Amino acid sequence: MASKLHQLQSKAVQASQLVSKHGCTYYKQLLEQNKQYIQEPATVEKCNLLSKQLFYTRLASIPGRYESFWKELDYVKHVWKNRQELKVEDAGIAALFGLECFAWYCAGEIVGRGFTFTGYYV
Repeated sequence: MASKLHQLQSKAVQASQLVSKHGCTYYKQLLEQNKQYIQEPATVEKCNLLSKQLFYTRLASIPGRYESFWKELDYVKHVWKNRQELKVEDAGIAALFGLECFAWYCAGEIVGRGFTFTGYYV
């Protein structure tokens, strides 16, 4: 057990050294590649303008998302009506998707309780 701990510690030290050596270079390279997205000067007014643009852009996309929702719902209704033609593969994928949703729900509950499995801190 002690040898595994020593190996893990040495790997962590190596990773830390790699990040400290190349982290600044990676940061500068990332900013240089994406400089067209950076707003200069970064003022409060510019931030407020960008936040309003984002809000109203999202607001304008609601009708398209609403239409897509109803198309998806119609497809689900169609599949439910013709469930005798449903393949085992499709049913398996749907079951796995449902299981994944339940797992994310459980993870959210655990995080919301403060990372406890037994219940809330009182």
